Amino acid sequence: MTKPHSPLVRRSQLPQGLKTKSWDDRMRKTQQALAIKKLEAELREEKQAEIQRRREVTKERKTAAEERRRLEEDKAKMGARKAARLRRKAGRTKKING
Repeated sequence: MTKPHSPLVRRSQLPQGLKTKSWDDRMRKTQQALAIKKLEAELREEKQAEIQRRREVTKERKTAAEERRRLEEDKAKMGARKAARLRRKAGRTKKING
């Protein structure tokens, strides 16, 4: 015995909002939601890019400051070495001129 073929019936378990809306309305709403998500993703990406750019600028500035500081130290060291060399050449030492 086979089961008798039942006639097509209206789905009664659907929410009321889906029963009354047409397919086009639902698709329009879905497309709007997708467009909003895309826009939000773009804005989030732009914000991340701006943060990354600021980090890069700060990093470059820090690196440049460190380089300047290192060069100043080297310059001072070389100046002290040259002065010591000139003192030795002139015959003056720490023992004589403190």
